[in-house]
Amino acid sequence: MRQIHIVGIGTGNPEHVTVQAINALNAANVIFIPSKGAAKAELADVRKDICERYVTNNAIRFIGYDVPSRRTADRSYVQGVDEWHEEISAIYERLFLDHLADNESAAFLVWGDPGLYDSTLRIIERVVARRKVALDYNIIPGITSIQALTASHRIPLNLVGKPVQVTTGRRLAESFPGVAETAVVMLDGEQAFSKIDDPDAYIYWGAYLGTKDEIIIAGRLADVSERIVSTREEARARHGWIMDIYLLRKGQDFDDRT
Repeated sequence: MRQIHIVGIGTGNPEHVTVQAINALNAANVIFIPSKGAAKAELADVRKDICERYVTNNAIRFIGYDVPSRRTADRSYVQGVDEWHEEISAIYERLFLDHLADNESAAFLVWGDPGLYDSTLRIIERVVARRKVALDYNIIPGITSIQALTASHRIPLNLVGKPVQVTTGRRLAESFPGVAETAVVMLDGEQAFSKIDDPDAYIYWGAYLGTKDEIIIAGRLADVSERIVSTREEARARHGWIMDIYLLRKGQDFDDRT
């Protein structure tokens, strides 16, 4: 039985890595490091930096692998993601068969937290379902981009007694404003916030959170929307990739100090 550790590593700051995560990495026989091409080499570099800092077990083997790009032409979003996950699951299965003995363990370093808008767990479950490789897995939680965003902006996630919705850019227009006073938006490649017309909405935006390249912008949505769009475009062109997240809010806490 092979054991897989799905390890959350935070948002890019090596100091986000927990003691539990460090112990899990050092307990592995193999650590798999993904590559998403030259344009996103920095993402692999962060993982390598974490390993150099915290992995002290010299017997661990480091295995790199290429991550295919998701195909979008002539496909719905759901179909494209499903096919992409199936392709990656076949790669994982081959990695386990080629590089992991029956009694060994391996670790994947997952950005943020494995349970929040990450697909590693779903892909591992596909491998399990095919039953070609006997394996078990566990999850090591990590600091999420939501936590990093609220920390950098020095704001609470929720208004007092109010719910919070976590959604995607594709779904934002369906729910804000209306469903909740606070919406956290992830995976927004189209800058859906720029299409929200609400004079009372505020936005707290951040990219590369927790790293030396961190950028944060906050203010009334109508006032800063164009600035965020242009800043995002410039940053993506400079780095070749971008990870960003934002919080939209309408309303405020009651003032109980009077």
